[in-house]
Amino acid sequence: MNVSLSVWLLTIVALCALVAVDFFIGRKPHDVSIREAGTWTIVWVVLACLFGLGLFYYGGARPTGEFFAGYITEKSLSVDNLFVFVLIMAKFAVPSQYQQRVLMIGVIMALVLRAAFIAAGAAIISTFSWVFYVFGAFLIWTAWKLVQDARKEEHEEEYQENKLLRMAEKRFGVADRYHGTKLFITENGKRIMTPMLVVMLAIGSTDVLFALDSIPAIYGLTQDPYIVFTANAFALMGLRQLYFLIGGLLKKLVHLSYGLSIILGFIGVKLVLHALHESGVHVPEISIPFSLGFIVLVLAVTTVTSLRASKKQERTDAARM
Repeated sequence: MNVSLSVWLLTIVALCALVAVDFFIGRKPHDVSIREAGTWTIVWVVLACLFGLGLFYYGGARPTGEFFAGYITEKSLSVDNLFVFVLIMAKFAVPSQYQQRVLMIGVIMALVLRAAFIAAGAAIISTFSWVFYVFGAFLIWTAWKLVQDARKEEHEEEYQENKLLRMAEKRFGVADRYHGTKLFITENGKRIMTPMLVVMLAIGSTDVLFALDSIPAIYGLTQDPYIVFTANAFALMGLRQLYFLIGGLLKKLVHLSYGLSIILGFIGVKLVLHALHESGVHVPEISIPFSLGFIVLVLAVTTVTSLRASKKQERTDAARM
């Protein structure tokens, strides 16, 4: 789909305006209620659907299918990210009234950095067609690793800070307590970071690491940078509200990693087939409608089996007491 520079700029301005409205409404530190989180989650989903319908009007069925396939994939991968966000919030003992601010800034950081990843990916794909083999192999390996991690129940482990974050803490120092929403304070004549800034950096940098599998995954569904960017943007911008809405349900999604591994493996195979086709090898290619249906089906089955397994485990635990 050919997208002019003016459309790109208009889209970015509109997304920035939505982020500004979201930030303005949640600027005051407070505990986010289920009602508030649910309302805004619905708003973001409706906005994504309206954008998809706009694509259908201006670009037809193909870009619309690619957008929704990419959006659903990115959204499902972001739910898995929430497991790590919960660990980060617990490790840094973030007060509940500040959690929405932390997530908001962290998501904005992730969105900006992902835009750079998307631009780099588009440049690489346009220059080196063989990169689809690399992306496909990486996604298949990631799918296998997700299964291994799920068996080890790594979601229950403690969050480990990355090297960049440890370097920042060592370089600037960190205050021993939160100072409202301040990011820096002056202590004994020295400017140091507050735990608020540290946890924001942790959220943002962690989400960038997750982009290492989500960006190749969406490029397996569409090679249109505009659709890749907008699908990521809408998936990320509703992440903060989703955290508060389903935070208590995350532990019940015990089969989510298995479902995501199937989806990533499927997209990995799709990428390899596409690469072979581009190389002149006559192999079948997987269509977008089939990809969209497959992704939705896997997520639906995963959710149902997860809830059944959790309910069964609760009954077993109750019987033992």
